[in-house]
Amino acid sequence: MSPLLTKIVSGFALFCLVILIALLYEGVDRIVHARMQRRFGPPLLQPFYDVIKLLGKESIVPRRAVRAVFQASPWMAMALTLLIFLYIPIGSIPPILAGNGDIILILYLLAASAVMMVIGGFASGSPYANVGSQREMVLMMSYELPLALVVLTLAWLVYKRGVPGAPFSLETFVSVPVWNTVGLIGGMGIFALLLSLLGVVPAEVGKVPMDIAEAKTEILEGFLAEYSGRNLALFKLTFALRSLAMSALLVPLFFPFSLGKLFGLNGASFVLVDFIWFWVKVFLVQIVAITVVRTMYGRFKIWQASQFYWFQMGGLALAGMVLVTLDVMFF
Repeated sequence: MSPLLTKIVSGFALFCLVILIALLYEGVDRIVHARMQRRFGPPLLQPFYDVIKLLGKESIVPRRAVRAVFQASPWMAMALTLLIFLYIPIGSIPPILAGNGDIILILYLLAASAVMMVIGGFASGSPYANVGSQREMVLMMSYELPLALVVLTLAWLVYKRGVPGAPFSLETFVSVPVWNTVGLIGGMGIFALLLSLLGVVPAEVGKVPMDIAEAKTEILEGFLAEYSGRNLALFKLTFALRSLAMSALLVPLFFPFSLGKLFGLNGASFVLVDFIWFWVKVFLVQIVAITVVRTMYGRFKIWQASQFYWFQMGGLALAGMVLVTLDVMFF
């Protein structure tokens, strides 16, 4: 089998896997969220039922919608999100499309996916969707600041410490955990960066308290207001995949530790254990960054969210940058 064909087959298999895992994690998220509120919650497979049901329904296009854009947006949003997983190392398995700028490309794909959802909202011709799309744009401009500070600081750190590999490649962070490159001051800085990035996750994935763009009780699902049937199912899948992608991005950046190395494994057992361990870490990150947060807090107002990311999370990321810089320059 040629290398190109191998990558195509591997990519297709990976896409199927992450869709299943994303929906499974969504089911676990709902159950944990319900149990934290002393409710039973839906069945574990409820997200699968929801998507399958929507796929069987008719997709209605509003009369005022820009039909081609309205129909294409869900497909583009999901496709762009799926591409992210081609650049993320899974345990000891290297990414299918490894490169020197994986992190930059992943951030671009996340932003492009969100932009496609915004465009779909504007194309629907609904005033509710219009408001939701505007809110999403404001939110994107807010959380990009701490996100950029975190990524730039980590890349600069591995570059200054002489870690082998490209500074914007996830494989570089997997090979040498950033925690091993700093002292106490730098460790505090990395912890601040971690907290800042965890704070960005709810906004990136559209979960409470940052589900301002959908806000069911205010603007009737926002930019999703006019979507139904297959198109709505694709957007639901996109949200689940974005949650998985953001959690999966945090793992190689901050938690690349190998369980296989710890137990001295090798060969197939090493790959299998690290593969499972990777998804366990992703699950734990998702529980902490999404489930616990959306259970503890109510929805923010748009000005509160902007203020939160520009000042609190941006300030936290800036503090982390300063601490890491001090550690590199003077310790």
